[in-house]
Amino acid sequence: MVFVLLWSTGFIVARYGTRDAGPMTFLFMRMLIAAAVLWVIAIATNAPSISRTQVKWAVLTGLGMHAIYLGGVFIAADLGLPSGLSALIAGLHPVVTSVGALLLLSEKLKPRQWIGVGCGMGGVVAVVIDRLNAGVIGITAGAIVAMVVSVFGMSAGTLLQRSRGGAMPLLRGTAVQYAISAVVLGVGSVSVEHFKVQWTARFWWSLLWAIVVLSIAAVLIMLWLLQRQAAVKVSSLFFLTPALSTIEGAALFGERLGVLAVVGLAVALIGVALTTRAN
Repeated sequence: MVFVLLWSTGFIVARYGTRDAGPMTFLFMRMLIAAAVLWVIAIATNAPSISRTQVKWAVLTGLGMHAIYLGGVFIAADLGLPSGLSALIAGLHPVVTSVGALLLLSEKLKPRQWIGVGCGMGGVVAVVIDRLNAGVIGITAGAIVAMVVSVFGMSAGTLLQRSRGGAMPLLRGTAVQYAISAVVLGVGSVSVEHFKVQWTARFWWSLLWAIVVLSIAAVLIMLWLLQRQAAVKVSSLFFLTPALSTIEGAALFGERLGVLAVVGLAVALIGVALTTRAN
């Protein structure tokens, strides 16, 4: 539950962080510092080393799971997309991943899982319609496209991790993923945003939270859980974050949800649970 609470704040940090910095600039600094800290931790704890082949797959998975995924989330937040809706759309990546596993890895979906896919997509549509009817600002074509790209980036990275990166040392591998993401985001930060930063207290607190709580503490908790529980049990925790992020968004930003949105949120969460449940 501590992990769920920490991870759900990522969408809140995206809203705060992009108020004082460009989304790619904020993420560049976050990824660069987090990579350095994790590498130091790996050295200090004598964590397993990483081979050249593993570095190659870590680079590719990192681009999908961090550069594209987080880049899409932060760009959508910068465009004003409500954090609750961002969390809901991002929370559907296991659905897309399940379909991708069927097509690319020959992993068959059960009838219950197909129902889950339909519920998940239907729930997102319901929330978007509710927000449009309520006249909520920030639901623009650019923001939705950024989130869609984000979901597919996470799914592609997850599928690649599942097929090629299973033996990757987690600490050093994650540091490599962060490092390559920092390089890509740094190029975007300089070329597109011209390294836009306002050095406010809000920026520093957002960056500190993103690095210490999200990129380090949450990741280390996840690694600790993976050492003690089945991977499917740990991954199921991700499906609780959209509802919690929605509550946090309502409390901090006044993001009120109508009846249709609440129903859509519940249906989407049920769909994700049906699609990813082990049995």
